[in-house]
Amino acid sequence: MLRTLLGSKSREQVLIFFVSHATGYATEIARFSGMDLYSIQKQLKNLEMGGIIVSRQAGRKRIYSFNPDCPILGEINNLVAKSLSYHLE
Repeated sequence: MLRTLLGSKSREQVLIFFVSHATGYATEIARFSGMDLYSIQKQLKNLEMGGIIVSRQAGRKRIYSFNPDCPILGEINNLVAKSLSYHLE
């Protein structure tokens, strides 16, 4: 359902990851989603440029999380959660 709205399975999977996990790095998200690393990295870059997520360097890893200053963060969380519950019914 979200894929239709977002236009990308990898973007959908990244958002689902962040709703279920507070933070993560690209390889971890790729493993979680079963998607290839390049697709995940591309979506992380796009979402960060759009202000939806933020990142920080932790050693050799770049850690991503939702941007707490994103004005639509609550709506994103609700949309993803509702979409997931719809698939579970």
